[in-house]
Amino acid sequence: MSLNSFGHLLRFTTWGESHGPAIGAVVDGCPPGLALSEADIQPFLDKRRPGQSKFTTQRQEPDQVRILSGVYEGQTTGTPISLMIENVDQRSKDYSDVAAKYRPGHADYAYDAKYGLRDPRGGGRSSARETASRVAAGAVARKIIPNVAITAYLVEIGGVAIDRSRFDLAEIARNPFWCPDAVTAAVWEEHLYAARKSGSSLGAIVECVATGVPAGWGSPLYHKLDAQLANAAMSINAVKAVEIGDGFAAARLRGEENADRMRPGEDGPAFLSNHAGGIAGGISTGQPIVVRMALKPTSSILTPVETITRDGQAAEIVTKGRHDPCVGIRAAPVLEAMVALVLADAMLLHRGQCGSAASP
Repeated sequence: MSLNSFGHLLRFTTWGESHGPAIGAVVDGCPPGLALSEADIQPFLDKRRPGQSKFTTQRQEPDQVRILSGVYEGQTTGTPISLMIENVDQRSKDYSDVAAKYRPGHADYAYDAKYGLRDPRGGGRSSARETASRVAAGAVARKIIPNVAITAYLVEIGGVAIDRSRFDLAEIARNPFWCPDAVTAAVWEEHLYAARKSGSSLGAIVECVATGVPAGWGSPLYHKLDAQLANAAMSINAVKAVEIGDGFAAARLRGEENADRMRPGEDGPAFLSNHAGGIAGGISTGQPIVVRMALKPTSSILTPVETITRDGQAAEIVTKGRHDPCVGIRAAPVLEAMVALVLADAMLLHRGQCGSAASP
């Protein structure tokens, strides 16, 4: 029984720990004959890479990916694709206190309760470092669905949300927060600076939109496309809630308000709204797919908090080291990767059952 793998026809397994010699992923089920090289994967890893601004951990990792198998003469062979990323800037001594005490809000106690032991160096598998492997795997998935565009961005940090009247996708690349609202990005900068200075951290909400997904991907009931997306997003470390489309806000609408009304279009229905987030009955409608995830504040903080030691004694803990004051800042490329992996898997499953990547 594997608990480190995700997907069905397209399946990937991540391996490695935050402070081990390397991390990586094995992607299985990728069709043969697709052009793939390290250069196709590296740009996505560069977006997630730490140490690129004063608002992220200053751990300096180049995150250079190596393809170890599954590619020959620049093309996928249909066999497992093994990807490796070396860890080069570990500081395991920063976690000596964590080995003896549990960080409230982190997975320390839960790992001990389950396994009877854990790797305290950077949190081991519970570290956000693991998400680099997902990003590398997601880059492979994008090759399977080249006509689907996937873009993620932050819409809220520390309870301060963007103003959608100022929404500008081009702005995402101009600030360190993946924020489509320049005014709100400046406010976030002040809030994050204050949180870091006080030894605390902030939570965030990340939104991802996938366009170009045809109607018909996904399955009803037990393999709903939205259920797979929710599973994928919820599996990301620090994520505590997931919404599809309007999400919880849909519960506050009346039926006629929530209905995505349709009119005749040139190529299928023309929808007048997208409250459902591009999915109905577990199957894509051809509209943009919208996924939103909420990440809790970083648990490794300099503010003293009450805890217990591994032998059950009362204690306080201050987590030293290099940590993101908001893990959501680097989560946009991770959500993009997981959405890509789900959609590529859905395309292959649809093709296997219905004989084409898109419905007629």
